[in-house]
Amino acid sequence: MAFVLTARERRWLALCIVLVVAVRLATLGAYPLMDTTESRYAEIARKMLETGDWLMPQFDYGVPFWGKPPLSTWLSAVAMALFGVNEFAARLPSLLLVAGCGWLVHALAVLRGGRDQARWTLALFAATGLVFVAAGGVMTDPALALGTTLAMAGFWIAVHGPDRHRRAAGLAFFSGLAVGLLAKGPVAAVLVFVPIAAATLWTRSWRAAWRRLPWIAGTALTAAVTIAWYWAAERASPGFLTYFLVGEHWKRFVEPGWKGDLYGSAHARVRGMIWLFWIAAALPWSIGVLGWLVRTATRQRDRARAFVADPWRVYLLLWAVTPMAFFTLSGNILVTYVLPGLPAFALLVGDLWRPGGAGDAPGEHELRPAVRQALIAAAVVPVLFVAGIVLLHGSLEAERSQKALVRDYERARTVPEARLVYFPQRPHSAEFYSRGKAHKAADADALRAFLDDAVPDFFAMRERDLATLAEADRARLQDAGTYGDYRLLREAPR
Repeated sequence: MAFVLTARERRWLALCIVLVVAVRLATLGAYPLMDTTESRYAEIARKMLETGDWLMPQFDYGVPFWGKPPLSTWLSAVAMALFGVNEFAARLPSLLLVAGCGWLVHALAVLRGGRDQARWTLALFAATGLVFVAAGGVMTDPALALGTTLAMAGFWIAVHGPDRHRRAAGLAFFSGLAVGLLAKGPVAAVLVFVPIAAATLWTRSWRAAWRRLPWIAGTALTAAVTIAWYWAAERASPGFLTYFLVGEHWKRFVEPGWKGDLYGSAHARVRGMIWLFWIAAALPWSIGVLGWLVRTATRQRDRARAFVADPWRVYLLLWAVTPMAFFTLSGNILVTYVLPGLPAFALLVGDLWRPGGAGDAPGEHELRPAVRQALIAAAVVPVLFVAGIVLLHGSLEAERSQKALVRDYERARTVPEARLVYFPQRPHSAEFYSRGKAHKAADADALRAFLDDAVPDFFAMRERDLATLAEADRARLQDAGTYGDYRLLREAPR
């Protein structure tokens, strides 16, 4: 099944992988944290580091964050402790987590077809659109993806791989489940056990699956690691389990525009939108795969029959489509929900799309058309990403983040006591960039209290919120700058 790359192809594919990783690493701190997702999780991690409370993440000081388990927060907080409170540190764990997924993709491809196929597959994975973006996003999905990838890889190797790897693979399977449960909760078990159950039934390998994995000891280990935190979190913050299990894992998915979200608003989408998200997330490879599926279904039925007769490809297909199948009926989705299936997608594309078979004997210095096409396509995502950062940097700081506003406030204040007050809501990025010092006035009376004291404060609000203030209060504010929807206003001298 293995194919052979030429020496030149190996060099170019290795260069492709290195450049993609280098560009992602170099851009981690090159643009501001975006509201709302990135800045929210980064600020939660910053508060964890500042307060020293590593058990329960905090949405605001003293307000627990029940929306997600803490694994991603722990990692970002540790990175900030090592590298400072900045965008690079907040995003670095995601790069490392996605790199871990890449290592597992490489390991599985080596077992399937050798090192050349592994290099080819890893290049495809590294240059997949959402993989590249998520590798520098402050979010919980990269940790979930590593957990599910570790579990799926461990299961396959334990059941179908060499005996010498069976024990380590079984440990990897249950470790992956624990990582997923601490990254995003029970959805990790769904994304693992649904494709495994379907593949095991399809290939009739359930007896091997039962014999070759340490189900009792592994389940006990996974439960011991995960239940300890869930139990401690509920004791520290009663009500957490009810909100997390019922609200986040049931109502969020069955109620479009779910109103019970304590930390923002639900993302109401047309049901089935997750499949369109997948097309965008899996670019540039998704377009070619859709074309291959159409051709195979309509004109190459023998190839389709050969596909479903291969347990490896069936396993990858089920693994790849499970996130979309699971979220098809959900009205509250994000494009990042596709991420756990993309390692399998890359493995599948790498197995189906080959520069040549084992019988090919290309010249040592050839660069075959398939490899050339893949290299060109792989360059699209990082090039567009860097171009976007360069062209949109100013607007990103001002319109998608409060970084520019907070920076200008710090430069403009003449006394250190001058506070930055947001009315009536305070964006997460304002908290992060002010290191938790940005205030919030929830109503006009609270804002007026800041105006009436002796400190010459600064105020940030949208134009529509400014219009709700009394004329007398507006007259006490002077314009200091505009930042997207927000205006920075200074207290007029008395």
